[in-house]
Amino acid sequence: MSDQRQKNWDGIRGDGAFDVIVVGGGINGIGVYRELALQGLRVLLVERKDFCSGCSAAPSRMIHGGLRYLENGEFDLVRESLRERDALLRNAAHLVHPLPTVIPIRSVFSGLLNSAASFLGLSGKPSSRGAIPIKLGLALYDWVTRKRRLLPKHAFHSKRATQSRWPDLMPGLKFSATYFDAWISHPERLGIELLTDTEQDCPDSVALNHAELQPCEDGFIVKDTLTGEILTVTARMVVNATGAWLDETIARISGSDGREPLVSGTKGSHLILDNPALEKALGGHMVYFENSDGRVCIVFPYLGKVLAGSTDIRVKSAKRVSCSPEEQDYILASLSLIFPDIEIGASDVVFSYAGIRPLPKSDHDFTGRISRGHFTKRLEGAVPQLCMVGGKWTTFRAFAEQTADEVLRELKMPRKVGTLELPVGGGVGFPEDRADLERDLVSDLGCDPDRAAYLVSVYGTAAHKVLSFCAQRTDDHRIDAQVPVTLAESAWLIRHEFVASLSDLVLRRMSLAIDGRLSMELIDGLTGLLRQELGLSVPEANRQREDLISELETYHGVTGRMLESRNSNRSTICV
Repeated sequence: MSDQRQKNWDGIRGDGAFDVIVVGGGINGIGVYRELALQGLRVLLVERKDFCSGCSAAPSRMIHGGLRYLENGEFDLVRESLRERDALLRNAAHLVHPLPTVIPIRSVFSGLLNSAASFLGLSGKPSSRGAIPIKLGLALYDWVTRKRRLLPKHAFHSKRATQSRWPDLMPGLKFSATYFDAWISHPERLGIELLTDTEQDCPDSVALNHAELQPCEDGFIVKDTLTGEILTVTARMVVNATGAWLDETIARISGSDGREPLVSGTKGSHLILDNPALEKALGGHMVYFENSDGRVCIVFPYLGKVLAGSTDIRVKSAKRVSCSPEEQDYILASLSLIFPDIEIGASDVVFSYAGIRPLPKSDHDFTGRISRGHFTKRLEGAVPQLCMVGGKWTTFRAFAEQTADEVLRELKMPRKVGTLELPVGGGVGFPEDRADLERDLVSDLGCDPDRAAYLVSVYGTAAHKVLSFCAQRTDDHRIDAQVPVTLAESAWLIRHEFVASLSDLVLRRMSLAIDGRLSMELIDGLTGLLRQELGLSVPEANRQREDLISELETYHGVTGRMLESRNSNRSTICV
């Protein structure tokens, strides 16, 4: 067990009385935990698996205003989303970046009547959208951000200009439009930075991963699922932030009385592709396009690879999901539609992932019409429970703020701190030009320029702390000749970022798996380091290794053969 985890459990042993318990350590749960702790409340966050390991680990990696929500008439959601997008561009500039986006357009008037009907709630599945409805939507998008504009306005391009700039796009286009949204490089890391900020600023609050909460006569028991230890805790209120598992958690905490479900999730899958021709054809842009079934799809450059998605399939129950062969074929076919002359196939897929969107229960036949908005539902009980329904990555802070304000009213506590302008983690003091920070690492700590650029892109201004820690160790060398991560940096993650298992480290504290660089030799080297840092027995370390390999194949399409093949022609330094 790490010192960090030991300290958190010791805090509960010393005092199990909390003002609020938040159940669910996805981005919404982390957000409300931070909001409440900053107001001076003592808060306990309980996550059954690892932080940001469920739906929060499976987003499209977009931080966006929701252009298509305008078609549903959800102006308030778009306004909120754009405000939160711009806040993240300011507050987490090391992780959230502008994303230029191109929309291919094949007609002028198509979809105009359908868009109007959709706006009035009279239509289900959309028809193809032409230049006029797209122009109207983008004009509204610009209008909403007119007062504090951070990103350029939209622009329209002729057929000739479109062909000149994106020559590989599908033929038959009449126009294209460009606009800006944003993307996030490491979403799970943003969740961890929110937690480490709270740990530093609000030491009386406690965040636990790999723990479960159950009701008992005296309040609740919290169980460490790694050691089996059980402690009793109390709270004045519970916030249920378990997303797709919301109704299951209600039944566990409050008992089931046949109430109607609050959540009706849909499954979204994405692919990570190693296809240099496709990456080049994108020209640094995301392509936002319609598939043949009317579903909006995306493809954009991501960490040296290409991210493509997504599907939107109703699910009957909450469980961990993976991208099915049919979904992979669907996404690959959509790419062949938009880039017909580029060979794109299953052999290009280096990683896949899927998650369940925790959408409000809806009877819409076309899942794209289900609102991505959010609301809370209060349930009575010995300890009142406030349920967070819906939401998306972009609006997590706004949803957390809304939920926290409801809790504060219930407990008759004032709000002390606002978070809209509050930087996160490595975004604190982040310079306008990240090159300034990179130069500081080179001059102050003797870091080579390439490593400085990597550290700034991952840790922002916290790179100084990471590099200072690494300088005190004898193992600050790369874990692989083609990977910028060092053993010492990996040790930092284990000690300071709530790592309790090999999967936590590899899948959510690093990007080695999602960007296709993870090999069997790297897994072996990181297993040895984790065993050393956490004091694991050899059998336990080997079990975690096998669990990770199985998880990669079952849920991410990365087979043992793929991992072994990546050992070839590589000079592995760690082991």
